[in-house]
Amino acid sequence: MTYLATGMAIFMAFMAFFIRMKATKKPATVKKIVLPPLFMSTGFFMFLYEPAQISFTQVLEALVLGLFFSLFLVRTSKFEIRNNQIYLKKTKAFLFILIGLLLFRLFLKYVLGFYIDPVQLSGMFFIVAYGMIVPWRVSMFIGFKKLERQLKKMKQQEDPVNDKIIPVQN
Repeated sequence: MTYLATGMAIFMAFMAFFIRMKATKKPATVKKIVLPPLFMSTGFFMFLYEPAQISFTQVLEALVLGLFFSLFLVRTSKFEIRNNQIYLKKTKAFLFILIGLLLFRLFLKYVLGFYIDPVQLSGMFFIVAYGMIVPWRVSMFIGFKKLERQLKKMKQQEDPVNDKIIPVQN
């Protein structure tokens, strides 16, 4: 079972990388930034299952670790304006960060697996992931909105007539 879980983690990491690379080819939108953490939040229902419940200390540990890991994602996720649209910049560092996070996760799983029940450990890793994705996506949202305002100013300077209200006479 451990090999299956490890294999799935590796598969998911590579899928995340390929999805990220594909996303750099299409314009970014607020929906694409905000929805993933929203959809992921349904995972908190796992804690209704009593064996998955963890202590407050474990929640804090997982959350702090996730916040720490989010710093690496925030630093490698930048936007750029191309063809009057906002795109996520391609970066090779993202792959290395994903691989590093995966290896660290596997190491933690191996070490903590001796001390923490696998179901509880899954819950902790979920909190790590959520603690990582929320600050990352908030940072992306802020960066996106900043570029969106900049793009709007650029468009207004190019064609100031488009944004003026011209009354229609009957």
